[in-house]
Amino acid sequence: MPRPNTIAIDGPAASGKSTLGKHLAQDLGYLFFDTGVMYRAVTWAAIPAGITFSDEEQITRLAEAIEIEILPPSISDGRDNDILVDGRDITWEIRTAEVERNVSQVSAYPGVRRALGLKQRRIGLRGRIVMVGRDIGTVIVPEAELKVFLTASAEERARRRYLEVSQRGSDLTYDAILADIVRRDGIDSSRTMSPLKPADDAIILDTDSLGILDVLEKVHMLIAEMTETGSNTPAL
Repeated sequence: MPRPNTIAIDGPAASGKSTLGKHLAQDLGYLFFDTGVMYRAVTWAAIPAGITFSDEEQITRLAEAIEIEILPPSISDGRDNDILVDGRDITWEIRTAEVERNVSQVSAYPGVRRALGLKQRRIGLRGRIVMVGRDIGTVIVPEAELKVFLTASAEERARRRYLEVSQRGSDLTYDAILADIVRRDGIDSSRTMSPLKPADDAIILDTDSLGILDVLEKVHMLIAEMTETGSNTPAL
């Protein structure tokens, strides 16, 4: 069989999904689409609009109304894409601490997930894409030929995120990041609509002791196995 046309990568915060997805998409010549940026965009947009994050109705209306564009990067400043909301470039603004603290609550609202999920699915069904998120393989494109679920301990994920934000000059502490990751894990796993969990046919990779190149190699091995054997249930 040909190599997978649609690849879904899911997992909790800071598990390495985006880094893996970006490298894999580059290797395959596929579109890289981190769906989490859409939820971050809605979270960011609520702030200047004066909408409180607990106001589910207003947040949902906002998600339905705003125009979110995901474009190839136009600036060589480390960004993976240009993220535009109503024509404004907010690529780095969606990475602020306030957005980080509230995005899980916003993404848990069923109306928000419906509004953004429809847009994400339309993009995913075009194929030749690596999609990254928390419900890609279970909800957005369950038809994906390859589904990977990354996991790692909360401590390791907090360490990775701390190194990432420190390089950008943030003064967030490791303890604060760890507490936020634990909190977000609870929200993501317990929400009633599309909770964070691996698809039944997903390959689960624990990345605690693996670097990004190790994980990337393992996924390439999965793709090679599927391509060579015609199997749609690869195994490491």
